[in-house]
Amino acid sequence: MRHRIAVVGGGPAGLTFARVLHRHGHPVAVLERDPAQDARPPGGALDLHEGLGQLALDKAGLLAEFQALSRPEGQAMRILDAAGTVLRDWQPSPDEQANPEIDRGQLRDLLLGSLDVRWGREVVRVVPGTEDGVLVHYADGEQETFDLVVGADGAWSRVRPAVSPVTPQYTGVTSVETSLDDVDTRHPDLAQLIGDGSVAVYGVNRSVVAQRNSGGHVKVYTKFRAPLDWHAELDLTDVEAARSGLLDLFDGWAPPVLDLLGHGTAFVHRPFYVLPVSHTWAHVRGVTLLGDAAHLMPPLGAGANLAMLDGAELAESIAADPEDLDEAVRAFEERMWARASRWAAITTAGLERLVSPDPAEALALFDQVQPS
Repeated sequence: MRHRIAVVGGGPAGLTFARVLHRHGHPVAVLERDPAQDARPPGGALDLHEGLGQLALDKAGLLAEFQALSRPEGQAMRILDAAGTVLRDWQPSPDEQANPEIDRGQLRDLLLGSLDVRWGREVVRVVPGTEDGVLVHYADGEQETFDLVVGADGAWSRVRPAVSPVTPQYTGVTSVETSLDDVDTRHPDLAQLIGDGSVAVYGVNRSVVAQRNSGGHVKVYTKFRAPLDWHAELDLTDVEAARSGLLDLFDGWAPPVLDLLGHGTAFVHRPFYVLPVSHTWAHVRGVTLLGDAAHLMPPLGAGANLAMLDGAELAESIAADPEDLDEAVRAFEERMWARASRWAAITTAGLERLVSPDPAEALALFDQVQPS
């Protein structure tokens, strides 16, 4: 049977869903609001876990291609205290494949393949239960009807209101992201500090993490507890003002750590929002959610992995029972909710320990989860 299926959002969740369903011979329309594939920067690197993101890629028939692109050495992690003392320096073994890194752009291109992506299709509302199925309203005023609409459109999903009234809530932890380019040539001391993977520095209620991407690009993330409007008097679009404000916030930290911020080229504010740990909804015929749209949680490495596995499992559920689309979706939702609630609880507790009044909590968490 050929159902009219659309997924809203061309991120890891939506593309994995489309790719796996396409592999099983079912066409999917990917509705993406970005006007083109490279319309905006794809973001930092992802570590794909063996039993989550890598499993999803295996279901998509892309695991070998991922392994060729990924960086196992990117799993390396060095931890410092605010004074610059090295507390841990973990290096993966040559055959370590638990969580290899891949740039988001590379992952996106890998998943895209020959999928039917409709660029510039911004969805503003989804209405289930019409005579002809689920009605999708686009920003340009056009409308289209599908048998199934899958919301993979992130934290502020336009599909979610069709199944759930819940909206994301601020965690009290925010982040400011910056980046360094050509780090090995322009900032060799910082390149050595970061190594092949990441360096993390933990202080009282705040942290700095620098993560190596490919091509000498480094993403730098600050995390700290603050009111949502903490930057009301700070113009983050003014690079010099943003840099000065962050350096004041981390005043007294070791000079090499401050240099990670001092050489930043632009600054982006990313407050952390979450959905309730056990977010579920009464099943709605013709509409469901994946990834952050369904279970937004603190960004501690699980989100994209869960989103990709969501997409792969929903696609497999549909492919296994194509005659009863609604039952396939219903069965998938039950499995997703159980898994997501476990991970939401883990990441919520993890955020409390990583941005904590006691920096030793972050070190203890690292020792608890790091491969031996």
